[in-house]
Amino acid sequence: MKIYDSDNMRNVGILGHSGSGKSNMLESLEFTANLITRISSPTEQFKMSNNLTLSSVEYQNMKYNLLDIPGYSDFYGELESGLAAIAGAIITIDATTDLSVGTEIALELTEERKIPKFIFINKIDSDKADYSKILNQLREKYGKKIAPFHIPWGKGAEFKGHINVVDLFARKYNGKECETVKMPEEFEIEVGSVREMLLESVAETEEMLMDKYFSGEEFTTEEIHRGLRKGVLDGTLIPVVCGSTYKNIGLHTTFDMMREYLPSPKDNKKNIDISEFVGQVFKTVIDPFVGKISYVKVLSGEIKNDSEVYNVNKREYEKVNKIFTLVHGEMIELQKATMGDIVLLTKLNFTQNSDTLAKNEKIEAIEEIRFPKEQMLVAIQAKNKSDEDKISTALHKIREEDSSLYWRRVIETAQTVLGVQGEIHANSVIEKLKERYGVEVLTEELKVPYKETIKGSSDVQGKHKKQSGGHGQYGDVKIRFSYSEKEFEFEEEIVGGAVPKGYIPAVEKGLLESMKEGVLAKYPVTNIKAVLYDGSYHDVDSSEMAFKLAANIAFKKGMLEAKPVLLEPIMELKIVVPEENVGDIMGDITKKRGRVLGMQSVGKDKQEIFAEAPMAETFKYSNDLKSMTQGRGYFEMNVIRYEQVPEEISKKIIEKTEK
Repeated sequence: MKIYDSDNMRNVGILGHSGSGKSNMLESLEFTANLITRISSPTEQFKMSNNLTLSSVEYQNMKYNLLDIPGYSDFYGELESGLAAIAGAIITIDATTDLSVGTEIALELTEERKIPKFIFINKIDSDKADYSKILNQLREKYGKKIAPFHIPWGKGAEFKGHINVVDLFARKYNGKECETVKMPEEFEIEVGSVREMLLESVAETEEMLMDKYFSGEEFTTEEIHRGLRKGVLDGTLIPVVCGSTYKNIGLHTTFDMMREYLPSPKDNKKNIDISEFVGQVFKTVIDPFVGKISYVKVLSGEIKNDSEVYNVNKREYEKVNKIFTLVHGEMIELQKATMGDIVLLTKLNFTQNSDTLAKNEKIEAIEEIRFPKEQMLVAIQAKNKSDEDKISTALHKIREEDSSLYWRRVIETAQTVLGVQGEIHANSVIEKLKERYGVEVLTEELKVPYKETIKGSSDVQGKHKKQSGGHGQYGDVKIRFSYSEKEFEFEEEIVGGAVPKGYIPAVEKGLLESMKEGVLAKYPVTNIKAVLYDGSYHDVDSSEMAFKLAANIAFKKGMLEAKPVLLEPIMELKIVVPEENVGDIMGDITKKRGRVLGMQSVGKDKQEIFAEAPMAETFKYSNDLKSMTQGRGYFEMNVIRYEQVPEEISKKIIEKTEK
């Protein structure tokens, strides 16, 4: 592949609801560019893709770096990676259904990031297709920024092409070929009404055009094209085209749209105005044969084979041996990569997702990619005990690829816990553990990391006395226990050497060890103050161990006499949902023993709700929220504090532990 100038490159993401034909779109573009010889059927394509797919396509002296971005919310990490790399987007819509959640999310995310885009209404070759309905739904929801460029020429089996309402011609498709023909007369009335929608959208792009529109003057062809391109680039206008990815109808026009309306790297405001090389890693793949592959967006300058780059985040130099582009799954070597290109670098030792690579140490790090926080927790355990040590290593490698995966070993519950985006994401991670690393795991009930403390106070004696042949064991302590704001406080008020100073550290150590397991349900103990004020010892039989055991006896007695209680973690939730779902969300929080603290407007027709709820009630909140909002809501949550468990629930927890 030759080296392209930035003006002749486009970095384009393909987004949309699952099943709308995103992957088919990528294949069809490859087919049109003669990279492949057939397009998969809809039944072949209808499989869940959880990975961001890159393919570089050459067409009519242009290079298109195309990214097929997953449509499932469970793979939000891949979505964020893709959004960080692209400068423009195609949003596919299924013409056989109503406007879907995935479409709304794709439009919302690209709007937030100011990514120019156009919409491709797909599957017009289906008898169930209804282009006008989808177009009207788009106009109703997004207003005049929706600018229809096309009218379908036929429908179902009769679908043969489209009418271009911008330049008033028709395109007729036959397999890979298409021809531009005169617009059929029967479309004149329909074209007139749709073109009026388009011109209304064009008028919104410039004040001069608005004045001309309202004065009844006609726009020139040059004014229409200028207004359309300006509107697309500044985000005030979204063109709508139509076609069939499976029948390869509308794909030549899709290439035209990307070239004429989506930004080149020089138009992209994300790029850096310096001459030296700067790039950002937006995706990592661990390949079983090649090893580690880093996907890099070149933001300025150029990078060559056999060179060295500086990782700004890790403060380490990395050796660049070869540079590759990816063409339909095949890595093709390049001699260099220029500003705006997307390339692959292999075997970088220190580099991870979001890292900034630069020519030298003077460059500052680029803003990190905003990978989503965990939405659901899943506990796993090795199916075979011999694999327990392998889980950590395998998850570390998977995490290198998947920045939306979190995991940790929870000491309080002795569980390995995955922080994932949803059940599908969790299943994907479990499958990778098995297929790639040979580690089979089982899911288990997630345990809440409860803690124990005391509400009252106590004054107890703990005496350990054991006599056998030879030296015996003797330790005797008197300790006052009370609640403390600190995790643990220890004081001593010994007078007259009742407990020798050499044994006092052993008493403290014995108490700390005892706090690992409480008296109610064997959960860790917190917020305890212990004051050692008296005791006794034996010149021969006393030892550090004896006083540790005496402290343990005192601890258990002291806890039981000081009104022990269970504590549970309380989660802080920030939930963003459409306005029509606010009532359901607030009611659900109350059902979960939670409380709503407040709310504020965010974006268009959305509210952010601030709430708190016990962790035990939020394990499946990701599923609950998806159900209540049809996938339109999202949230973040963190542990903010511990509170006492209500008595009736505490009894059930203790009873369950005793079984």
